[in-house]
Amino acid sequence: MSDQPIRYPDPAIKILDPRFAALVLGNAAVERIATGCRFNEGPVWFGDGRFLLWSDIPNDRIMKWEGETGAVSVFRKPSHYANGNTRDRQGRLVTCEMDAQRLTRTEYDGTVTVLAERFEGKRLTAPNDVVVKSDGSIWFSDNGAGTRGNYLGHKRRGNCRCASTGSIPPPAK
Repeated sequence: MSDQPIRYPDPAIKILDPRFAALVLGNAAVERIATGCRFNEGPVWFGDGRFLLWSDIPNDRIMKWEGETGAVSVFRKPSHYANGNTRDRQGRLVTCEMDAQRLTRTEYDGTVTVLAERFEGKRLTAPNDVVVKSDGSIWFSDNGAGTRGNYLGHKRRGNCRCASTGSIPPPAK
């Protein structure tokens, strides 16, 4: 958090395409809540706990920001190069783990449950983004993003099934 006064319009907001100018609020500001991350994705807000989680992919960790105190900490390391995150209908964290080639759910007690690691008999390539539909089904992409080069520290081994999408049906009622 900065001690600098906020200026409006915030000079940190850059309009690259003039068609978006009408969408920018003149009294909106950018607030930096963390530093030291290399590439962030998958933010997910836990309103009931007043904290934000997000993936810092190249640093192989999931970060946590607490809304009450502004404290930033490591939620999980290693995260298996976690990418996309969301919450299921019960409020649990669901995460795409690119390096472990799987989709996981973090239970309330902190244990990690594997939800998917294969599709049609083949290992997932590198789950990327995930969403939970209103019926409880989980939809995720498995396009190999981030694993085609050395961004994770090594190249992906095994299958490359780019641009596929998987789903897990809703829980039985």
